[in-house]
Amino acid sequence: MTDNPTRRHRFFRLFTLLPRWSLPAAGVLAGGLLGGGYGVLQTPQYTATSYVVAVPTEGSDTATALGFAQAYGRAATQLAVLGDAQVWARVPVRTLRSGVRATTSPDAPMVAVSATSARPAVAADMANAVTRALTRHANATKADTHVQLLQFSRAVRPAEPSSPSAVVTGLVGASAGGLLGALALLVGPGRRPEETAAGPASVPGPAVAADARGQL
Repeated sequence: MTDNPTRRHRFFRLFTLLPRWSLPAAGVLAGGLLGGGYGVLQTPQYTATSYVVAVPTEGSDTATALGFAQAYGRAATQLAVLGDAQVWARVPVRTLRSGVRATTSPDAPMVAVSATSARPAVAADMANAVTRALTRHANATKADTHVQLLQFSRAVRPAEPSSPSAVVTGLVGASAGGLLGALALLVGPGRRPEETAAGPASVPGPAVAADARGQL
């Protein structure tokens, strides 16, 4: 079924009659409402972080400890560590794999293990369980690596959610909506120059045309 040319013409005509700020304004309003609604309806997420530090033992140095800290950071989310951690965290391995992240510093032999969950206590238990399992695995080979992994700071139950609030998601949505509205304004049908500057071009009537012929 083909489009109706008259209907399409009316749509484009209505588009050109709207104020130029109406599309960005509508985008800001719609995006703000959608973003704020998402922030209200989403489940709050809590993040807890625990820290372990690599310490050189006899026959080792700080540079070696720093190198092993980088390796332990990569091993923290591996199945061997998470398989032991699930016993203390009391959650499945798949929950640990999706909710636990490990980061390291290029300047300090420290590993930060962060766990995210909808329940603050579970987030803290997950982070502490992973660092406990990682420490056991690392120290089982300290006689060969000459590096010992020690707990630096335990994770505590977070008091506030780490997920963005409704205000933040509303502002992000409003910004995105305003940008889309401005883009739609740029790619949409524009006003003809003769209509925007001096109004629609007029066609001479019969009387004017006859008078012009008489003068010729």
